[in-house]
Amino acid sequence: MRRFSSRTPLSTLAELNVTPLLDLAFVLLIIFMITTPLIENRMDLVVPTSGTAKPPTATSSEVRTIEVIRSGDLRMEGRTYTATELQDTLAALKSANPDLAIVVRPDKELPVQRFIDVMDILKRVAISKVGVMTLPEEAAP
Repeated sequence: MRRFSSRTPLSTLAELNVTPLLDLAFVLLIIFMITTPLIENRMDLVVPTSGTAKPPTATSSEVRTIEVIRSGDLRMEGRTYTATELQDTLAALKSANPDLAIVVRPDKELPVQRFIDVMDILKRVAISKVGVMTLPEEAAP
């Protein structure tokens, strides 16, 4: 038995088929989910995994402390440096002592960009032994 409808076989379809649109949206979502982690620019930080690992082998003569003050000034061994002066000084220290280790002591209220600038300087000079000085929460003022 044939069904009767008010539609003629040559009439246009008024509904929009959403299935191909959803397929495209899901494919784009998957592509963005896969490529986004590859686009991120981040620094490789070596994070210790155990408290019983080998103690650091650097002596106090091989360790230098860079203080980053809230105003953005860079200080090492009591002297204030600009970014280029610090980079030149660190390059000279690195060439004299390849086992040079640096401890960065940032101010609590320091903008993150200033800290990243110091880390970029250390990476350009190829200093891989880098630490960040912090205080335990109970010792903090």
